[in-house]
Amino acid sequence: MNRYEKAAAVGVALMLLAAGAIFLYAPDDALQGPVQRIFYLHVSSAIAAYGCFAVVLVGGIVYLRNESVIADRFARSGALIGLLFTTVTLVMGMLWAKPIWNTFWTWDARLTSTLVLWIIYAGYLLVRRLAEPGRQGARLAAVVGIFGFIDVPVVHFSVTWWRTQHPGPIVVNNALPPEMLATFLFTLVCTLVFAAVLIAIRYRIEALLDAKLRIAEPIQVVPAQRPEAVR
Repeated sequence: MNRYEKAAAVGVALMLLAAGAIFLYAPDDALQGPVQRIFYLHVSSAIAAYGCFAVVLVGGIVYLRNESVIADRFARSGALIGLLFTTVTLVMGMLWAKPIWNTFWTWDARLTSTLVLWIIYAGYLLVRRLAEPGRQGARLAAVVGIFGFIDVPVVHFSVTWWRTQHPGPIVVNNALPPEMLATFLFTLVCTLVFAAVLIAIRYRIEALLDAKLRIAEPIQVVPAQRPEAVR
């Protein structure tokens, strides 16, 4: 196995261990029952998405400063993986909301701002897809990624800035029993490692795509100038 295959195997193994902790170690919640187990992956995926979009932010800033191809590749990779984890966050939240709120969706501040975050970075990827490859498209995407990150703190602090149906920050408020807290922290670490592995793999794919694009570009041959006829 190459290093990317090994990293992928480690990432998957960690997520399986996290699943074991969620279903075998963590106790049932006294009020919500088994559905509370969604919390561990739901919150961990949200934090992983924040981290991925931070990669887009830093990559965009670095690219606008010195047009680093490496920074641009990291930004592209972070946007795709961040969108994946945001999707997981939304789906997990909806699965939790149905038995608890009796509905899959409500236009709560946390849910709405998270949906906006998903739309912003889906738009980022759309810009990358539709724009012509090169400097102009990369700069435009970098601006979208930088300004899009403004929604990350909005999502995170929405439950404290506004009155919402969504539960408050129970981890910060130390509202979890020790077994649940340990399970959450372990799941969070596993999810962050898995996100980093996915970004690394995606970066490698982006590098291969860039190389393929350079090879496919037609080589412009400048015709040789004929020497002037000797008079």
